Amino acid sequence: MKTNKILYWTFTGIICALMLLSGVGGLFTTPAGVAMFKQLGYPLYFGKLLAIAKILGVIALLTPGFNRLKEWAYAGFAYDLIFVTYSFICINESVSNWVFPIVMLGVLALSYVYHQKRLRAA
Repeated sequence: MKTNKILYWTFTGIICALMLLSGVGGLFTTPAGVAMFKQLGYPLYFGKLLAIAKILGVIALLTPGFNRLKEWAYAGFAYDLIFVTYSFICINESVSNWVFPIVMLGVLALSYVYHQKRLRAA
C-alpha cells in the first residue's frame, strides 16, 4: 500500500512538473515557441489555450477528490503527448525530439495505473 502511494506521487509529480512547466512556458510568447508553432503549422493562439488547459489539468490531478475531473486531465495529457509526438513525426523531426513525449506518455500511464490502485484500495 505504501509502495503504491510512493510510486503514484513519484509518477504524478513528474508528469505534473512537466505539464506545469510546459503550461507556464506556453503563456509567454518566446521566439523559440513562436518558431516551433509555425514549424508545426499551428496558430499561435492555440498555444495559449493549450497552456491554460495544462495548468488546469495539473490543478485537477493535485486536488484531492474530483475523480471524474482527474480522468479528464489524464485523457487530456495523453492526447497532448500523443499529438505532439505525431506532429514531430509528421514534420520529420529527429527521433531525439519525439522520443521524450513517448517516455512521458509512459510516465503518465504509470501515474494513472497507480491512481486506479489507490482508488481501489480506498
